[in-house]
Amino acid sequence: MKKIGFIDYYLDEWHAEKYPEWIENASNGVMKVTYAYGKKDSEKGLSNADWCEKKGIQLLRSIDEVVEKSDYLIVLSPDNPELHEELSILPLQSGKPTYVDKTFAPDRKTALLLFETAQRYGTPLYSTSALRFATEYVEADREGIETICSVGPGTYENYSIHQIEPIVSLMGCEPKQVMYFGTPKSPALLIRFANGRQATINHFGWECPFRMTLNYDSCNAKTLKPESDFFELFIKKMLTFFETGEPMVNPSETIAIITIIEYGLKARQTPYRLVDLP
Repeated sequence: MKKIGFIDYYLDEWHAEKYPEWIENASNGVMKVTYAYGKKDSEKGLSNADWCEKKGIQLLRSIDEVVEKSDYLIVLSPDNPELHEELSILPLQSGKPTYVDKTFAPDRKTALLLFETAQRYGTPLYSTSALRFATEYVEADREGIETICSVGPGTYENYSIHQIEPIVSLMGCEPKQVMYFGTPKSPALLIRFANGRQATINHFGWECPFRMTLNYDSCNAKTLKPESDFFELFIKKMLTFFETGEPMVNPSETIAIITIIEYGLKARQTPYRLVDLP
């Protein structure tokens, strides 16, 4: 059995709760989350010790211990990407396949640092939104996409990744400019790509499902609504990554995604004005 270690800000959160069972089921018990570390206890839920006791996972006292004892590593903290540098540096020096949960980094500078560290130490690394692997998105025709209009729930800070990740996977990693045009309750961002292509993301209420409409240079349109079990597909891709050490997403795409998110936040300060991307 291959042992997986969790490294998290606090362990009583949705991703840490779901991943162990999904991983064990998808691998038929070949891989299992056996160790965990949390920087602090949840302020609204179980302590790290109580969470680990409930899950049958051994709580360790340091990131070093998790790295040493595990075959594969998962850095979580999905709602606090500003902690990913602190939580990831030791794993990325280990040479052991490391998955860093969404959102990968708070800014482009940190994203570049994490990939550079992984490359220096020969550590396989990748990150993604699970939405990337929705069958409806994966099977979409990428040739000739001119415009994408995407909608979904949640806040820009935590949920824009779920719209931007599939957009970049469909349109490529050459975003040029962004422009914010949303309202306080409905954030919205225009993303301009090379060759005049563009995409928009729109955040509405929690009742709004993810979906996007693609318009092609042929003037044909197609609306995609992810109804496949993209979390199951995401977990299977993660396990393949652990087995092969081959990232499922090109780092250039992840860096482009983080750049869009960071500069979208900057563009929010000057709505309706295009902001150049580095």
